[in-house]
Amino acid sequence: MLGMGGVCSAILPCYHIYDMAKKSLLILFELLVITFCLFNLAFTGRVFPNTLVAGINLGGKTKTEAITSLSQNIKIPDKIILQGSNQSFEITPASVDLEPDIPVSVDAAFNLYRTGNIVLDLAQRAASLFKKASLGLRFSKNEEKLDQQVSVIAGQVETEPVYPTIKYTNSLVVVEKGAAGDKLDRELLKIRIGAAFAYSQSSPLEIPLNKIDPTLSAAQLAKLQARGEALLPKSLEFKYENSVFTFQGPYLIKFIDPAGLYLNEKISQAVEEIAKSLNRDPENSVFIFNDNRVQEFKPSRDGVKVKQDFLGQVFTGNLRTLEETDEKTVTVNVPVNITPATIKTGDINNLGIKELIGRGVSYFAGSIPGRIHNLTLASSKFKGVLVAPGDVLSFNDTVGDISAQTGYQPAYIIQEGKTVLGDGGGVCQVSTTLFRAALNAGLPILARTAHAYRVGYYEQKSDPGLDATVYAPTVDLKIKNDTAKHILIQTTVDASRLMLVFEIYGTKDGRTVEISKTVLTKQIPPPADVYQDDPTLPAGKIVQTEHRAWGGTATFTYRVERVNLVLFEKTFVSNYQPWANVYLRGTAQ
Repeated sequence: MLGMGGVCSAILPCYHIYDMAKKSLLILFELLVITFCLFNLAFTGRVFPNTLVAGINLGGKTKTEAITSLSQNIKIPDKIILQGSNQSFEITPASVDLEPDIPVSVDAAFNLYRTGNIVLDLAQRAASLFKKASLGLRFSKNEEKLDQQVSVIAGQVETEPVYPTIKYTNSLVVVEKGAAGDKLDRELLKIRIGAAFAYSQSSPLEIPLNKIDPTLSAAQLAKLQARGEALLPKSLEFKYENSVFTFQGPYLIKFIDPAGLYLNEKISQAVEEIAKSLNRDPENSVFIFNDNRVQEFKPSRDGVKVKQDFLGQVFTGNLRTLEETDEKTVTVNVPVNITPATIKTGDINNLGIKELIGRGVSYFAGSIPGRIHNLTLASSKFKGVLVAPGDVLSFNDTVGDISAQTGYQPAYIIQEGKTVLGDGGGVCQVSTTLFRAALNAGLPILARTAHAYRVGYYEQKSDPGLDATVYAPTVDLKIKNDTAKHILIQTTVDASRLMLVFEIYGTKDGRTVEISKTVLTKQIPPPADVYQDDPTLPAGKIVQTEHRAWGGTATFTYRVERVNLVLFEKTFVSNYQPWANVYLRGTAQ
């Protein structure tokens, strides 16, 4: 065993070795610091080693030397070649007004590793002895000219994708899968062009294209086809007051988004059209009464503003309902905000003319000008007519004499089974429309006669059996005002929609009206076509004045109640003769 003296003598050499190593490391560190200081001192005012601009080594040079070297050695490419799949394009420095900026390029090289962050700068300066830093040449260029050239290239290399479609054509739902396209990445191309000039690259550059592929798979196409087929037999209706907006299946298909659910833009367009039709400012009432007749009347109308965002959501939701359920037709009330009129109709008269109680509509598409003139003139006789409580309105008494002397023009009428020109053709359009308004108002019809045959005008957007003919003095339409207040009649001829409207204003008394669906029985087919000579038409000219119509009996029930009490009930029966196509054949020489 060693004694204490032996242990100490063994440890002393270890301490000596450690002390020598420590001194050596300290000397080495001092040498490194001195070397690095000398390195930084040597590159004071100079570019650090291995710093390249456009491939030219500017390391160790002062700014002035670097500018000279870069100016003498820089080689800007004469052109940059852009290579597409089957064509190439050239960009020259002159075409984009490219100008190298040597001083700025040298400044960038000089400022490398001189950020002010001492630790980071020292580390990067040390690393510069072993690795290169490659900077691009700085330059200015005309961005507008470059954009123009890129646009030209885009026009040559891009192919527009064909997006999937669904449409209704030739009575069929047709879907198309679409086709892929290529879109030029313009920003990336400009970056590549700039880099090629900055680093003096001469090799062709690939034109960057992004593939756009909206095509549908076979399964997606089948699903799209099924969606279209599901909507085809269906319809979506939006109602507000007397306006109805109907979208049938072939139109509903247009709202389907082949890549998703529905095309919000098209739904927004449809909603916008509905809003344009319904939106209105509030209107105060006007009521001017003279000589037992209302000379000027305008009912108050509340302002209406469609809730378009909500309607769009309702539109989308009901499209989905039609697709996913067995519902054939969905009818929706248009959501609106109401702004009340300041002066209501009932505020400015003491006759009880407060509100609309009945409205009748008929259409006269296909009418000759003389007929339209006559129905306009006859309907004007009713504008402003007041009917006192308990009084009976006679159509013939109100219209008065119908002749050329009172302003009526010749139009086709039925006389003794023939179609002839006679004064007042078209007046029955007026009596028919008044009849419908009175029915909807729930007023007693004391006298009404159907036409001898079904007239096409009166079945435009209407069931048969809702017509009324007049022929003074024997055939009249009579309506009683059995309400406790006056009623006022207003008429409108809408020439753009070929529509005649009668409106009856008064005071609602709680009555409800039920008009049944018309039932047709004992139907008889129309006879053979009839040709009648007409000396007023040029020889050989053929004009059709009547259209074939089936004969038969049309029946509907009219029932009016108030608080579960039946005020009256009546069944209207119209017996129609079969009618042939009637043509006038010109015989004038």
